[in-house]
Amino acid sequence: MSKRPQMEADIAETEAAEAASVDEATGAPEAELSEEEAGPADLERERDEYLDLAQRTRAELENFRKRSARAAQEAEQRGRAHVARGLVPAVDNLERALQAAGVDLVPPDGTGLAAGEAEEPPSREVSAHEALAAGIALVHSEIVGALRAAGVESFDPAGEKFDPNRHEALSARPAANGEESGVVAETLQRGYSLGDVLIRPARVVVTS
Repeated sequence: MSKRPQMEADIAETEAAEAASVDEATGAPEAELSEEEAGPADLERERDEYLDLAQRTRAELENFRKRSARAAQEAEQRGRAHVARGLVPAVDNLERALQAAGVDLVPPDGTGLAAGEAEEPPSREVSAHEALAAGIALVHSEIVGALRAAGVESFDPAGEKFDPNRHEALSARPAANGEESGVVAETLQRGYSLGDVLIRPARVVVTS
């Protein structure tokens, strides 16, 4: 009689252990299922993060390329402007020499040396004075042509309203009948510009 309660206790313990193992077995698939359901969401989130990073990197690279191109263009323009500022005084001196030799820099038709076109040397025999003038005209034409090829343009503001940003008033004279005050009456030296960059202001006489 004393063994029966012990046997019943062992049977109950065995049944409890089997029930626990059954519960564990049935609970595992649920846990594995939840992990499988969370996997695609994590992958999608990771994909979006990489895509956003790639897009931002591409945008930064494109901005860097634009900044580099703009900086290179500005540096090139500064270099051309620096060279032009050194050549403009030489052009002025050559024009003074040509004017002293009696060479018309700005013919009435608007063509000629001021536009960078030198006259062809005459075929007849010329004097030393004429030969020297022709040589100076050729050098002047080549320098002016090189400046124009680099984008440097000269301008004559005669008749325009005086602009202190582009004109330098060397003197003033009273306005004549019918003239307005503050107008460029005469251009003593043409100005030069490279796009929006002023190389040398035009030196002028202004009406007062």
